[in-house]
Amino acid sequence: MDKVVYWFNELDKNSLSVAGGKGANLGEMTQADFPVPPGFIVSAQAYHAFMQSTRLDALVLAKTQGLDTEDSKKLQQVSDDIRAAIMEQQVPSEIRAEIVRAYNKLCGVSLIPATHDEILVAVRSSATAEDLPEASFAGQQETYLNIQGADAVVQAVKRCWASLFGARAIYYRQDQGIDHVSVGLAAVVQKMVQSDKSGVMFTVEPMSNDRTKIVIEGGFGLGEAIVSGAISPDHYVVDKNSNKIIEKRVFKQTMMIVRVGTVTREEEVPEEMQEIQKMSDEEITTIASLGRKIENHYGKPQDIEWAIEGKDAFIVQSRPVTTYKESHDESKTEPQEVQGGMDASQANVLLKGLGAAPGIAIGAVKILKTAKEIDKIQKGDILVAKMTSPDYVPAMKKAVAIITDEGGMTCHAAIVSRELGIPCMVGTTNATQLLHDGQVVTVDAKRGILYEGKVDFGAEAKEQAQIATGGAPLITGTKIYVNLAEPELADRVAGKNVDGIGLLRAEFMVAGLGVHPRKLIAEGRQKEFVDALASGLRKACSAFFPRPVIYRATDFKTNEYRNLDGGEQYEPKEENPMIGFRGCFRYIKDPDVFNMELAAIKKVREEYGLTNLWLMIPFVRTLHEYKLCKKLVKSSGLHQNKDFKLGIMCEVPSTAILAEEFCQLGVDFMSIGSNDLTQLTLGLDRDSSLVAEDFDERDPAVIKSIERVITACHKYGVKVSCCGQAPSVYPEFAEALVRFGIDSVSVNPDVIDVTRKTVASAEQKILLERLRSLTRKHEKDDEEDED
Repeated sequence: MDKVVYWFNELDKNSLSVAGGKGANLGEMTQADFPVPPGFIVSAQAYHAFMQSTRLDALVLAKTQGLDTEDSKKLQQVSDDIRAAIMEQQVPSEIRAEIVRAYNKLCGVSLIPATHDEILVAVRSSATAEDLPEASFAGQQETYLNIQGADAVVQAVKRCWASLFGARAIYYRQDQGIDHVSVGLAAVVQKMVQSDKSGVMFTVEPMSNDRTKIVIEGGFGLGEAIVSGAISPDHYVVDKNSNKIIEKRVFKQTMMIVRVGTVTREEEVPEEMQEIQKMSDEEITTIASLGRKIENHYGKPQDIEWAIEGKDAFIVQSRPVTTYKESHDESKTEPQEVQGGMDASQANVLLKGLGAAPGIAIGAVKILKTAKEIDKIQKGDILVAKMTSPDYVPAMKKAVAIITDEGGMTCHAAIVSRELGIPCMVGTTNATQLLHDGQVVTVDAKRGILYEGKVDFGAEAKEQAQIATGGAPLITGTKIYVNLAEPELADRVAGKNVDGIGLLRAEFMVAGLGVHPRKLIAEGRQKEFVDALASGLRKACSAFFPRPVIYRATDFKTNEYRNLDGGEQYEPKEENPMIGFRGCFRYIKDPDVFNMELAAIKKVREEYGLTNLWLMIPFVRTLHEYKLCKKLVKSSGLHQNKDFKLGIMCEVPSTAILAEEFCQLGVDFMSIGSNDLTQLTLGLDRDSSLVAEDFDERDPAVIKSIERVITACHKYGVKVSCCGQAPSVYPEFAEALVRFGIDSVSVNPDVIDVTRKTVASAEQKILLERLRSLTRKHEKDDEEDED
């Protein structure tokens, strides 16, 4: 027999056959000087020696040969028999002696120590087929915490060996085609970290496979609560390049797992701490920095377990992200055909949660109280449980979707869901209470929304099907958005090759009410306005999710508002309403109507979970106006962040001239309204037939203004778009925008494809010019070298 015990510093990532996946990675990270708590490995060879000397390997072969793992009861019986047989056998004396000596050495003594010298250790399983890139054994074997004393350590090692034959582990190996006898199990014996906070980190965003992001989930106490899905941890996203926190979601934590003496148990989190952010910003960036370094060391995305004790951060495990693919399909599940399904924008939202594995599925609810009920699940059911765990894997294989009350997107069950390509929503808090068996629901795990009944996602499903069958739409570096006035058209337009809505007009939705907003306020009918506007916004946002929908707040001119019921009472008569009481100026003089718009936006984002809705302020004239308008937005509870952008239309020459100053005030984007900017720059009425021949967006004054805006905004990292028909009508105008570095253009639905082709042609032309220029430069340099 080879060595029984290996210390971490004797191992590296190539030690898989000796130390298993977990042990090899701990050795690799120890050698690379990452903060890994000290420990040793009881080798896989020691396990094999134990199994052979007791003839248990023959028992395993006999029990598993011809086993139908879909027969849950038979599977559980075989598991129980093998585990009981392992626990009945004595560990060979030479193996036991080596384990005892190693534990004593870890305690810092060479003789059997007194009780007060015996340190607490964690004993973790480490299978030799575990944590391989294509076969995650997430949670398949057991971990034992706060083990104290040599005899207890030996017993815990044996329990780890027995855990290799848990029902879920047998099922998983058989499903992956891995031989039960050839797999070995090493046991990791590691000094306990009595963590104040702990969690899991992915160095790639696991839903989208975005390698620019690091996802951290953390909570109070030991990490087993998060890994098992027993709590909904805080969720933090960090930009990998800048190490800046770009997203935080704080969840209530009522329970934590802690050590009391040598016992690990659940305790209530003090009430005043339950809803606070669990990790400080400094701790988040420290853990993220470690994650980035570990990924760089391995050269591929990692799934990392971490712990913080006092001010010290430790890494207790790292393994490859098994669901990461260089080329990633958004979902392995094919879109379901829906006969007579309700439109998503009209459907009733039952509850919301955190998307853990993307996809859309429809089925009947089956609620499981424990894993012993997995036989209830039939093909096509939606599995609902308080928390998912790897014990549910056999049932998960049959289900079309998974929903849980608790858990985060880094819990082991979520990882397995992504491997299986099953849509999964976690952290809903009350799905098991709200739903009932047999209830037909639609799971949208991409958005984290559960709908009542059958919902037809129409254009989105067709788009997913096109991607799945290899349809390759034309792609441009410059985003192509669409201008939309009627939300009823959103489903159809969303199926086109378009990157979002660059301008969603409010006027048609408001005019549909037929009543002036001030009259509704006077009659106490504000809710009617908010609900009607929210309904329209929801249709557009649902159809396009997660693509952005930029809502342009109402820009009625006084003569247009007067046509509504009650308009004559509330609207003044103006000689030139085009440059009169409109846009941003109207909001700050009459905030009540604008506040109803903000309430509708907030309703769509918070009640319906459609966080792709952004806001754009039209006809901004002065810095002071925008400053006051921004305060109104903030007071409504809408705060600028990664998911909510606030921008302005750039259609008045003063805005173009002061573009830098507007950026300094805090705009997230600018959208150039080429029609208004042209008429106000050239001083002509675009509606007048007398001067119409001079209206031309290609005029040098307009072109220079646009270039100035793009240059100024990019200096501050502010995105710039152009709304208008010019890019689709004039190829040279589109080319000029691309040369200036425009980020996007937004056009009418009928010219989306034409515009994308025009922009693609301009991009290719510019790239070709640069390539030729570079070639000529190299040729010239070569000629000078020869001379």
